Amino acid sequence: MAFYELRQYHVRPGKMAEWVKIMEEEIIPFQVSKGMVICGSYRGETDQSAYVWIRRFESEAQREAQYKAVYETDYWKTKIAPRVPECLDREKMVVTRLVPTPRSPVQ
Repeated sequence: MAFYELRQYHVRPGKMAEWVKIMEEEIIPFQVSKGMVICGSYRGETDQSAYVWIRRFESEAQREAQYKAVYETDYWKTKIAPRVPECLDREKMVVTRLVPTPRSPVQ
C-alpha cells in the first residue's frame, strides 16, 4: 500500500524566499529526477517559519531505494546538504508517515 511522507520544516527568520527557491529550483527537480514523487510544496500563509511538503511512496522498499538514490549522491552531499542548515532549524523538523483512509480521494 502506498504511503505519504509529510515533512514539516521550521525555516529560519528571513530565509523563506531563499528556501523556497532552493526547493523549487534545485531540491524538488533533483529528487524528481531520481524517481521521487512530490505531491505538494507549501509555505505558511501567515507563519513565516512554516514550510511543508509531501512525498509519495509505493512501498518501504521504494522509499529506501529513493532515499539512497538521492541522499547518498555526491551532488546531494556537496551541493545541497551543506546549505540546508543555513535556512532550516533541523531540530524542529517533523516527518510523519501517513496512509490514506479507505475513502480518501488521494490514494
